[in-house]
Amino acid sequence: MPEEYAHGRRDGLRMALAILQAEEAKWAALRGESRSWRTNAIREVRYKALQVAQQRIRTVLNRLTPKHTESIDPELASALDEIGL
Repeated sequence: MPEEYAHGRRDGLRMALAILQAEEAKWAALRGESRSWRTNAIREVRYKALQVAQQRIRTVLNRLTPKHTESIDPELASALDEIGL
């Protein structure tokens, strides 16, 4: 895979991770706030689904990270720090 393509792919995954983090924060604030148990259950499921999606994206990012180096790529490290992971 050409390096430019791989770099763009990693950027796209980082953007998706940032979007999921923002959505997770929104749903975290709403969990348990409603008087309706059904609404609270739906919010809890959405929150958990966002957490699972974030973990899957992190897994893909780790697989796309070049294996020839022992340490994590500085570009990847700064992006993960930027979004708080």
